[in-house]
Amino acid sequence: MAKQPVESPGPIPLPPHAADAAPAPVSTSLDETYQRLEDFVRSRRPADDFEALRRAFEFARERHSKQTRVSGEPYMAHPLAVAWILAEMQMDMVCLQTGLLHDTVEDTTATVDEIRKLFGEDVARCVNGVTKLSKINLHNREERQAESVRKMLLAMVEDIRVIIVKLADRLHNLRTLQSLSRERQERIAAETIELYAPIAHRLGMGKLRGELEDLGFRYLDPQAWNEVTAEIESRRQASEHGLEEIRVTVEEKLAEEHIPAKVYARVKRPWSVHQKLRKQRISIDQVYDLLGVRIITDSVKNCYAALGVIHNEWHPIPGRIKDFIAIPRPNLYQSLHTSVMGPGGVAFEVQIRTEEMHRVAEEGIAAHWKYKEGKRGPAEDDQRIAWLRQLVEWQREVRDPADFMSNLKVDLYPEEVYCFTPMGRVVVLPRDATPVDFAYSIHTHVGHTCTGAKVNGRMVPLKHGLRNGDIVEILTQNGSQPSRDWLSFVKTARARNKIRHVINATEREKAIELGQKVLEREARRLGVAMSRVTRQQMEAVAGEYGCSKIEDLQAALGWGKFSARQVLSKLAPNEVAPEAPPETPAAPTVAPERERPGSEKDYVIQVKGMNDLLTYRAKCCNAIRGEPIVGYITRGKGVAVHSKNCPNVQNLMYEAERKIDVEWARGARDSFQVRLVVHTDDRAGMLNQLTQILFSEDINIRSVEAHADEKSFDSAVVEMTVEVRDKKQLERIVTAMRRVSGVRDIERVH
Repeated sequence: MAKQPVESPGPIPLPPHAADAAPAPVSTSLDETYQRLEDFVRSRRPADDFEALRRAFEFARERHSKQTRVSGEPYMAHPLAVAWILAEMQMDMVCLQTGLLHDTVEDTTATVDEIRKLFGEDVARCVNGVTKLSKINLHNREERQAESVRKMLLAMVEDIRVIIVKLADRLHNLRTLQSLSRERQERIAAETIELYAPIAHRLGMGKLRGELEDLGFRYLDPQAWNEVTAEIESRRQASEHGLEEIRVTVEEKLAEEHIPAKVYARVKRPWSVHQKLRKQRISIDQVYDLLGVRIITDSVKNCYAALGVIHNEWHPIPGRIKDFIAIPRPNLYQSLHTSVMGPGGVAFEVQIRTEEMHRVAEEGIAAHWKYKEGKRGPAEDDQRIAWLRQLVEWQREVRDPADFMSNLKVDLYPEEVYCFTPMGRVVVLPRDATPVDFAYSIHTHVGHTCTGAKVNGRMVPLKHGLRNGDIVEILTQNGSQPSRDWLSFVKTARARNKIRHVINATEREKAIELGQKVLEREARRLGVAMSRVTRQQMEAVAGEYGCSKIEDLQAALGWGKFSARQVLSKLAPNEVAPEAPPETPAAPTVAPERERPGSEKDYVIQVKGMNDLLTYRAKCCNAIRGEPIVGYITRGKGVAVHSKNCPNVQNLMYEAERKIDVEWARGARDSFQVRLVVHTDDRAGMLNQLTQILFSEDINIRSVEAHADEKSFDSAVVEMTVEVRDKKQLERIVTAMRRVSGVRDIERVH
């Protein structure tokens, strides 16, 4: 079905600093809109082939002619708007043609071969890379999304223009999201913040990333958006005069030192403010970089000279000086950052960079593109794309959609820890990375044989969190192998995948051996002569159970996924009767109370398609009705059921054969205990307001404790254990609590 993003009835209100991008011109005529687009491109790129651009417009308009958007306007308005965004980025003609044609293969009868014949190989490749796999019959939306993203990443490696078009497409869809259902708004916004904005960040496209994050934030959490933007705007207005005075003072001081510079006032973006408030659990008054100035000068030498002028005029705040010029971020971002205590005790941030650094910070890979006409993308050694090549290589063996998307999101997060080998090589890792992550980033063999680590000359545990500037030495020993425990603390997908691969191979060998023994033992008990069973018979039975090889079936027997009697009844049907089905197959399958690892009486989960497996909810996450769940077979204990959001799920699922589909049983009415931690302002009446919300929902409170937060003088922490019926009820009470004035954050503790 054709996707139909909706045109909003009016522009989304953003603070002045967030509305950087000029919208595409509004026109009732597609021809008029196209002509304005062509004139705009011609003014910047007069030597381009505009006949090719018009042909792309005419082709797309003809194919989309019978499609309209929900707002009633022609669907072609969307590809035109995408092309306009690309034109503002000064992208080349292939990119502009792709912008106009990007939905033709996905949403119309057009084919990639047709695009190739009419517009050439480059355009066809880019259109195909942007096209999702909506026409392929995959099992579910999660699998379809994962494979579409995998396809897009592979296409990006070959031609970076694919992702630039995709980001422009997503930006316009977010600008026109208002009339979609709340559910679709949340899904698109979440995908943007988790996937597309981080990709834009890794490509250095700061301006585009900022708008993607702010628009996504607005739809993902409207209440938090309104609160944050209101706080920012009130402080901006209150500080406007003082900030202008600071800007003028900076200009004067720099002029006195003969440092040429442009000085601008800046305000931190809403999403960035929200993230800082949530992660650090602070009030907005403690955000030192909410307001600030940006100094753009002509040389690296003058960047450091300007920093000296700033520190001579105002006292710097300790720990707030960052030099991204000497050590650029992985996306090649360069700038000097410092926070100082300004007039009246108001803190503000100063960013200092050259014109070239500013251009790269705003436009990233797109800025680089303008100087590389005739080439598909960045050079082989360009850091902005090197991470992608590595990522694609690491993910080739990850076939499970959930694993793929989870690993991808981890790898897309900004990298913030810069460590060194004893020889001085810089290794960039995610925040809270460990020596094991460091070892695998050096070489797979170093990771596999790692037995210990020294950080700054001191022995540390392998789960030690690394910090900026640490010098890390890895101790190895031949013959050593990764430990399963490492999966609980490593942070990089590379380390996790390599560890899983080794454990997977070892555990699989054990499972195959155990499966063979179980089958032979059961055959002896039932009097079945396994010597008369041919390999062809075994392969046929393995195929019936969805196993491609006999070893796969033996491993499944070893894990307890199937019973040996079930297999023997198919191998020797005349000698072994199949197991009798239970009297009530629809009833949930649960372990007897004395056998269950958990103590809670939760007769609410059943295994899909099987009736002889014990199930229990894992205590690490204590999944509640309505949450997506996944089963994990544990030998001798049955099926442990985890929430898909459980922190331990990714660490456990290294063996695909242990995964099993489970579902919530119908009819059960159990309640579920949930532990919540509420971070609030320290004021009278707060606890009463929170408990009143629980009483209004008729929720039983098992325990509650409130105390001052030791980390902040004006905040408090309320910890409570409550009983809820399902996920929807939990979401209602959390939403209601967030509306209480002074509530900063709420987290569910697993």
